[in-house]
Amino acid sequence: MSLDSTQAVAAHDSRADASVAANGDSKDPWEDTKDSYDHSGPVKKPKSGAVRQARKVEGGIFFPKPENAVTIAVSSRVLFRTEKEQKVFEEKGVEEYLKYQVEHENEPFAPGPAFPFVKALETVNSQLRELYPDSEELFDIVLVTYNHAHVGVRLINTINYHNLFIERFCMTGGSSPIGYLKAYHTNLYLSADSEKVREALAEGIAAATMFTPEKVIEVSDSQLRVAFDGDAVLFSDESERIFKTHGLDKFFEHEKEHENKLLDHGPLKGFLEALGKLQKKFYAKGHRLDCPIRTYLVTARSAASSGIRALKTLRAWGLETDEALFLAGAPKGPMLEKIRPHIYFDDQMFHVEGAAEMGAIAAHVPYGIAQKHPHKKESSQGK
Repeated sequence: MSLDSTQAVAAHDSRADASVAANGDSKDPWEDTKDSYDHSGPVKKPKSGAVRQARKVEGGIFFPKPENAVTIAVSSRVLFRTEKEQKVFEEKGVEEYLKYQVEHENEPFAPGPAFPFVKALETVNSQLRELYPDSEELFDIVLVTYNHAHVGVRLINTINYHNLFIERFCMTGGSSPIGYLKAYHTNLYLSADSEKVREALAEGIAAATMFTPEKVIEVSDSQLRVAFDGDAVLFSDESERIFKTHGLDKFFEHEKEHENKLLDHGPLKGFLEALGKLQKKFYAKGHRLDCPIRTYLVTARSAASSGIRALKTLRAWGLETDEALFLAGAPKGPMLEKIRPHIYFDDQMFHVEGAAEMGAIAAHVPYGIAQKHPHKKESSQGK
């Protein structure tokens, strides 16, 4: 199987390259909408009278200020399935595309690869609200789309159908969303458009390109699980550069010589920091052992030879992951199949492909030396 940074792997259809206007995915009518990846049964319609996760404050709905929240910006192309509408746009143009969207605005989009992740964020929010009713330290989800505002009606209908609590929209009508992401104080941006992900990373915004796996493993509905690669994701690509240019022996030598020198931060260090801050709020209420957020470091580094520097760096940053897996070059896919993360971040498509083959939701972080020197299939302990 092969993935590139602008194409998602799906069992029945591949995702087209991102366009500035195409978005959304139509499946069947409301009563017959299929699930995330066309593998299970129909989506269950929310029970009547379902309570949305807003709380009233002095007559208004409570929303956290962006500067206080952990803001997750999600493209509608990864939150929902978009293949059918994308095809209409590519074959018939923007006007027919917009007409199609309006004609189908009462049909819900099917869930996409980011959907379980967003649902897990809302589960965490529910528990945070119970423990800290007045706190604005919550996940705040922003739906980002290149779409014209006409498509907003269908997006709103779909969000209500799936009982999602997403009130902040950014519909750019074909313009780049990057400036808006900065205004929202975005902590993480997830998109199907690898070029926009690179733009976000260049602006210092944690970002990743999401993919749809060929098969889907069931994920927890009570605990958010987020897995990270180490080098060029949580950490800089300093050590990866040594490995790519000088080989494994020099990499081990370099790590031994520098084990007491902290690694520089990588593009997703801030997102792990934000997760850790929310975890500590649960710990303060006695919920360390049953915390609804769990984090993982999944690295191809070996423990004794090169792992100590990674652990010392996290400790010096005041960060921790609940679990750390040093695989010494072994494939990551089988471990991710056991972890069942809502999302896994890696800078190498080789590992993203391996995760997708096992049914894990993986996201590519196009950052660092690995983008110029792709990982070869031989086993490596460099990262």
